[in-house]
Amino acid sequence: MKSLLKVIQLHKNEPMLIKKAIKQDREAQHVLFEMHAPKMLSVCRYYVKDFQHAEDVMLNAFFKVFSNLISYRNEGNFEGWIRRIMVRESISFLRQQKKVEFSVDDILIYDDYSNNIDTNIEVSQIQEFIDELPEGYKIVFVMYAIEGYKHHEIADMLKITEGTSKSQLFKARKMLQEKIKELNKTTSYGTT
Repeated sequence: MKSLLKVIQLHKNEPMLIKKAIKQDREAQHVLFEMHAPKMLSVCRYYVKDFQHAEDVMLNAFFKVFSNLISYRNEGNFEGWIRRIMVRESISFLRQQKKVEFSVDDILIYDDYSNNIDTNIEVSQIQEFIDELPEGYKIVFVMYAIEGYKHHEIADMLKITEGTSKSQLFKARKMLQEKIKELNKTTSYGTT
């Protein structure tokens, strides 16, 4: 009697899944969604404070991913391609909510944005601080500091000037540093 071995695929063949998904193969689309959804939800959550809205944004973005999958040219990272769609959809959602404003105050901006604060803050607390930033500051901060976009790319995507992008980042970092300093003061319990 022959014994049949069941082969378990440990790694998904992403290029094959993409080809199948382009042909409207629902199972391939589902596998791609399952592979990328957790990380993409966190990308949307960076921008959109409310978890349910972030989830809606992610689902709308995945609809766009699968609707435009044929335009993916296998150049670069597929996850990066999806991520850009998530970022654009998050920004679009915030614009529809009329929550995005960019201040254009002329301030002196330094190229050195180094963080000179020594702290042991939990990631959830930092995310809370980021959520409390004005939307314009928050979007530019997340795009630059977390997503790694350059100022000219941010300016192009948000239809603002590079100077405005730099200004928003400077102000966001300043506000975050102030919040962290204040937290450090309240949690030091009198020790210096």
